Amino acid sequence: MMSKLAIVVFSGYGHTLKIAEAAAADTDAVLVEIDANGDLDNDQWQQLHSAKGIILAAPTYMGNVPWQFKKFADATSGLWAERAWQDKIFGGFTNSSSFNGDKQITMIWMQTFAAQHGGLWVSLGVLPANTKAAERDDVNVLGGSAGAMVQTPADASVDEIPRGDIETVKIYVARISELINKLS
Repeated sequence: MMSKLAIVVFSGYGHTLKIAEAAAADTDAVLVEIDANGDLDNDQWQQLHSAKGIILAAPTYMGNVPWQFKKFADATSGLWAERAWQDKIFGGFTNSSSFNGDKQITMIWMQTFAAQHGGLWVSLGVLPANTKAAERDDVNVLGGSAGAMVQTPADASVDEIPRGDIETVKIYVARISELINKLS
């Protein structure tokens, strides 16, 4: 049986993959990992086609998704022309080493990709932790609304990703999974 939810992920240094794995562990999501050449195999493409929802997961490099993720996106142009992913549920998250790091540009790019496919984008749906009492490990301390945002210091290992950011992504992926179940 195919999963209702697929997380298509590229991770250059392992951080974005670690976040995707944590989110998938709490849902029925399947991970579809883009390789270092920006490619997917036939089984991975089938997982995306069969899924009712697709979460886009990529780091932000130089103000946008990495070239490997863009190569994947460009490879969907035939699907776009066929409207093959019309009305799929979409969401996305990104990670960068800076607090801003131009993550919003990446999120807008992901939303545009989903819209081009005729997909339905799900917002984060979580208020930001933006008071004086807020701490780095709080949920949505980066104040995302379009999707989930993660900040991992450039010198941090994959085991040092802020807990609140991982929890934000887990909540978001659970929200998307719940919406898929409601709409199914």
